[in-house]
Amino acid sequence: MYQLAPNIELLFTEAGDYHDRVRAAAATGFTAVEMWGPTGVDAPSTPKDLPALKAALEETGTQLTAQLSEPRTQFMIPPWDHSEFYRKLDEGVEIAHLLGTPRIVVGSGTGFGGWKRQVQLDKLVEIYQKAAAQIDGSGVTLVLEPVNVRVDHPGSLLDRTAEAVYVARGVDSPFFGVLYDLYHSTVEGEDPAAELANAGDLIRYVQIADAPGRGEPGSGDIDWPASLALLRASGYDGPIGLEYYPQTASAESVQYIRDLAASA
Repeated sequence: MYQLAPNIELLFTEAGDYHDRVRAAAATGFTAVEMWGPTGVDAPSTPKDLPALKAALEETGTQLTAQLSEPRTQFMIPPWDHSEFYRKLDEGVEIAHLLGTPRIVVGSGTGFGGWKRQVQLDKLVEIYQKAAAQIDGSGVTLVLEPVNVRVDHPGSLLDRTAEAVYVARGVDSPFFGVLYDLYHSTVEGEDPAAELANAGDLIRYVQIADAPGRGEPGSGDIDWPASLALLRASGYDGPIGLEYYPQTASAESVQYIRDLAASA
């Protein structure tokens, strides 16, 4: 049985503020949620009332499985000034400790046409080696997310799962891994079985949405029983973030994938 974590930026918005969304998710039977940036410095994230959010998580016994790093730095744009990312990383770790979050999601930012792709990938390795060293001992894992450039994130450097795996292998830290998002992977035309086999135990977090449309599971073309079976066969047994745009009420939109996950 997989633990599902609704994204409270997109789901249970009917309940009101973020802390109320946690309570609504818990009332629907979820033991975990995820979110985007905690302080809202990057759109479309918005600021959270962190004490109220912490209280709701503790009151309901809900785990916050992941939050985004802030800011989502454009690493490859000259002059390659990453000071704000490193400065805010410590703050992100403090918030993760406050909220009991074990993972911070990081990205690559926009690629730069003036540099070869391999140079930029190797630069990401250097950036995240430094980041992992900076937060060493915190217990927080950084998970690197490749995103599709065909629909949602045009211009992003990191759009292939295999290249995120390359970076993670280069960083070579037990507290650095890959976020595998089945929606992004599908939109990019990847073979999930091949990507998961190549990544092995570097997959430290998973998110899902259906494709096309990034809607709730069951609204698109993805074969969900086969996908969850494939994920299980790959050895991944961690939480799964539900990062989709619901087309029905939140509680209704999760029912199909909850039923499947209960036996996966």
